[in-house]
This record gives sequence, C-alpha cells and structure tokens, in this order.
Amino acid sequence: MHLRHLSVTDFRSYPSAELPLAPGVTTLVGLNGQGKTNLVEAAGYLATLGSHRVAADAPLVRAGAQQAIVRGVVIRDGHETLIELEINTGRASGRNRARLNHSPASRPREVLGTLRTVLFAPEDLGLVKGDPSERRRFLDELLVARQPRWAGVRSEYDKVLRQRNALLKSAAPVLRRGVRHTHRSSTSLSTGAVDKDVDATDSALHTLDVWNSYLAKVGAQLLYARLRLMHDLAPYLTAAYDEVSATQSDARIAYKSSLREETSAAIAAGAVPEMQELHDELLASLDAVRVNEIERGISLVGPHRDDGCSPWVSCRPRVTRATARPGPLRWACGWRHTSSCGTILVMTRC
Repeated sequence: MHLRHLSVTDFRSYPSAELPLAPGVTTLVGLNGQGKTNLVEAAGYLATLGSHRVAADAPLVRAGAQQAIVRGVVIRDGHETLIELEINTGRASGRNRARLNHSPASRPREVLGTLRTVLFAPEDLGLVKGDPSERRRFLDELLVARQPRWAGVRSEYDKVLRQRNALLKSAAPVLRRGVRHTHRSSTSLSTGAVDKDVDATDSALHTLDVWNSYLAKVGAQLLYARLRLMHDLAPYLTAAYDEVSATQSDARIAYKSSLREETSAAIAAGAVPEMQELHDELLASLDAVRVNEIERGISLVGPHRDDGCSPWVSCRPRVTRATARPGPLRWACGWRHTSSCGTILVMTRC
C-alpha cells in the first residue's frame, strides 16, 4: 500500500496544493512555516479522520473558508482507490462528508482502513509524558488502524458516555435525594408532594441504571479490544525497544484500569478477562462509585478513565515513564502492527 497522490483545498495554510508521491522515501524540505507539517497532517487525516496536532477540525480549515477538502489516491494490491474528505465548519455546510471513488459514504468512518499510516512526530512526547488521554487516543487509533470496525464501537461509547454524564448533571438534585433516601431506614412523611419526589427519584435512578447497562455493554467491548491489543504487542515491545536503544531493558506497557482494585491489579499484571467478566465488573464498579458520581456529576468508571497504554522501562540505570524515550516505545507499538501494509509519516524539525 502507498499514497500515490495527495491533494488539499483550503486546508491549513494552503488555498490548494497537489503533491504526487511515489513508492519509497519522499522528503519535504523547506523553511519553517512553509507548510511541510500541514501536508503530513493531511495525509494522516486521510487515514484516521483526525489530526495529531489538534482535537477539533476547525483549525484545519483555512482562515476565511467554510470547508477544507483532502483527497488521496491510494494504491493497494495494484488497485487505485480515491478518498475524498470534506471538512466542514460552517453551519450551512453541515457535517463532514466522505467519498470513496466518487461514491458518497453514509458516514465518514467508512473510509477508515483504506489508507493506513504510522506517524512519528515531535508530539509523540505526549505518548510517554502526557496525560492518559493521549495514550488512550493512541491505543484506540491503533485499534481502528488494524480493524476499522472499532471506530463504530468508539463512537457508540462516546455517545453513551455523553448521555450518562448529561443525566448525572441535569438530574443531580433528584439523584442526590435518592441517595439520601436509600440510607434512611424509615420515614413518617406520606404527603402527595413527597410521593411525587419519590416517583421522580425512582425514575431518575432507573434511567441511570439503564445507562449503566449500555455503558457496561459497549465499554466491555472497547476495554476487551484494548487489552487484547496490548497482549498482542507485548512480545514485540522489549525487542523493539532494545533494537533502537543502547542498553538491554525490560520495556513493558501496563493498562491502568478504573475498575475495582482487585480486577484493576490483575489487568495491570497482564490479565485479559473475558468480555462478559468485564461487563459484570463494569456494572459492579459503577455501583460502587454511584454516590461519588452523583455528587460530582461525572462518570468515574469506564475506558474513558483508564490509562490505556502506560509505558515503563526497567533497566540499569532504571528508566521510568518520566524519563523514558517516546520514540522507541511508539516504534514498538505502532510500526510492528501496521507497517506491513501502511505508509510511514515521519516529521522532524531542524
């Protein structure tokens, strides 16, 4: 697989640009601020529907424009596929759109897997030294690169999480009354107003239980996929790290789960529970933190709270996440599992 042609319109600093590419190494040379990174970013966007530099799409659209267009011609097994992505920021333009070989896709994520890339960039420091959200995003993007169907699971989990958090915030007063009532042994009040309060509380708690079941169902799928991916990466990690470092090491990655302590410890040690076990444990963990969640108005358990790919290295001298070099770790995690059928994007700054 390789990217044969890249075309952008109103993307970042470019009103338009056409970049023919050939198999092998292509080097973009120029002064700072000329837009080299923007072209690499566009190629990465074709593969992931996201930017490695920003979380939202709005900065990708050139100032003064309502939309940006990124096109790429991908060669795979001797066949050409044209990917067209329309990035919209204006209300009149609507949502982002995608096409494959000029045929509209019902959802942009249907193009995922057509082009696969591995990106090495200065921002990779965030993988080792940044927030857990950086590692979760990296792990999930690698999941989608290997099997595009996981994009749908990620999207569904995000929707469930937003709905559950909205309930915890909007129904907070009612839910808090419900929590207090559960701790009362008896009450002598029986007025109509109290009955209405009890009905509202019961309804809110029932709705929360429904969202708990949805979150556990989809969350168990995403969590299981992450753990299986890390299990698959483990045999390669130490060898890959040693290959590009000057010392023998015991490089590992550990998954820090938000589940209850016993299960979390087992997962950190490398266990991969079955999906049904994860589903049941998510429900139990949600029940254990219910009071705290209602008080704070946010979901405290689930894949969105995990540290998805926490790396650490044991060697002499000892190296930990605070001092580990991100390049070897990302090389091990990304290159080994996508390079055989993907495009490598390398960014350097002189």
